[in-house]
Order: sequence, then structure tokens, then C-alpha cells
Amino acid sequence: MKIVLLESLAISQELLDQYIQPLKAAGHTFESYEREDDLSLQIERAKDADILIIANMPLKGQVIENCRNLKLIDVAFTGVDHVDLEAAKKQRIAVSNASGYSNDSVAELTLCMMLSLLRNVPQVDERCRAGKTKDGLVGSELRGNTVGIIGTGAIGTRVGELCRAFGCKTIAYNGFSNKLSTQEMEYMPLEEMLCQSDIVTLHCPVTEQSKNIINKASISAMKDGAILINAARGPVVDSQALADALKSGKLAGAGIDVFEKEPPLDTEHPLLHAPNTIVTPHVAFATEESMKKRARIVFENIDQWLAGNQINRIL
Repeated sequence: MKIVLLESLAISQELLDQYIQPLKAAGHTFESYEREDDLSLQIERAKDADILIIANMPLKGQVIENCRNLKLIDVAFTGVDHVDLEAAKKQRIAVSNASGYSNDSVAELTLCMMLSLLRNVPQVDERCRAGKTKDGLVGSELRGNTVGIIGTGAIGTRVGELCRAFGCKTIAYNGFSNKLSTQEMEYMPLEEMLCQSDIVTLHCPVTEQSKNIINKASISAMKDGAILINAARGPVVDSQALADALKSGKLAGAGIDVFEKEPPLDTEHPLLHAPNTIVTPHVAFATEESMKKRARIVFENIDQWLAGNQINRIL
């Protein structure tokens, strides 16, 4: 098999070699490249591959259709909305992802944003650097807040665990699963969850049901002074509606790691100019530990698929 890595896995060459040497010893070939968004160059690099490895680089149907030998797309990411799955399905190409690699990383950044917003960390940092005091910037504790979680897969569930460890009550929207309420997590309709939550945090995939689930109407159902965190996918939030709610004071703050497109963002993006907003360029998944877990899963996907046992199956 010819295996082609189309973008870096953000691990050391030494660790990458540990994974590819057994494949080479078994007679497979391996080529690796740095990310390139030019479609013609992507096609040139991928056209003879039996197995393609990507991370969050968009993989369009035009590229997939020109890979006549392609049998497996191995996605080093949890979400696969950046892959043209219809094109893959049409050519009967298997698709696996790296689900689970960043559960702790995303959950921890989510808590980091909650705490930073509640304690006014960006503002007091600026004040301190300018030789000023905290006057007018006394923060709030996380303990005692009700946290509403939209999407309780592995990441949302982990966020709930961390929030409860801080002394929060956790409630959730049940529109994405058949999960039943437990002692730890109470499920309820979206509007009811929104109106009870001091903090709302998003951990759902992009679907027709979830796209713009946070919009002008749903924001109006939220508590005055609530906080919103999005470490899921950009399109689940209407950015302009959120920016307007922050400017009006309806919401007290937001922590946003994902946007409608991958950063770099247009400098006029509304959330870059909204008050009390922490913005990060899609980094929730990116820790040294998660990158190592991701690489292990990616190459285990290949090993298992070669053995006739596809895991982490998307298609």
C-alpha cells in the first residue's frame, strides 16, 4: 500500500518514525508532506495513494475523485465535516477518524475559558501591565453555577465531570441523543436548559439540527448575564447574533475557539470586536499529550484496517 500523509501530525520525527518503520518493514511505502491548500498540488501528491492521512485540512471531492487507488481516508481529527463524505461514499472509500484523542484537552480549555471570564483574567492582566489596579473588576466563582451542556458525547461528558468537581450543577440538552437523565446530568429541552444556565457550553457536531443552534432567538432565552463557550464547531453559533448580545450586555462574556472558517480570520469578524470575549484560533485540541494520542489512533486505524478490521468507522 502507498500511504500518504498530506499534513503534519504535530509530533516529532522520531515518534513518527516509530509508527512508519513497521509499515515500511511490511512492504508499504510512506510519503509525508506539509499542508498545502492548492488543490492541484494536493491531487499531485495524493493521486496514487491507497491510504490518505489528513488532520483538519479540507479534503474536497475534486481531490478524492482523482485518487483512483484510494481505499482509506484516515482523519486525524474528531470531526469529519471538512471531508467530502459523499465523494468518498460514491467511490466506496472507507473513512475513519481519531475520536477521543482530545477529550481532556478540549474539556480543559473549556474550563479555562469559563474561569478566565468569571475572574476577568484578560482585563486584570491588561490592568496590571499598565500599572493599574483591579478596581471595578472583582470576579465571580465557578462554584455554584449551573452549566448547560449542548452535546454530551465524550467531550461534553468530560466537561460535565470537571464542572461538577468545581461544585457546579450540570444540565444538558438532549436533542442529539437518547441519553436519559442521571444523578449527575439532567437532560431537558433546549429552551428550558438555556433559561436555567449561568454558563452554556457547546460540544456538538455540525448537523442540520445543530447549525446556528445559538442564534438571536435562543440567546433571548438565555439568562441575562450568562456566559457562552464554543469549543465545538463554528457554524453552531450565529456570530453576529452573539456579538450583538455581548455588545448589548444581554450576555456577560463568551469564550470562542472555533469560527465559520478556520483562522486566520478577517480582522472585521464581529466576535473580534465584541466585549468580554476570549477568542482563540482553534487550539482546544492542541496539546502535546493529545497530539501523541492522535498519532497512536491514526496508525492503529491503519493497522486494524490492513488486518480487515476497520475501527473508528465513519464510512
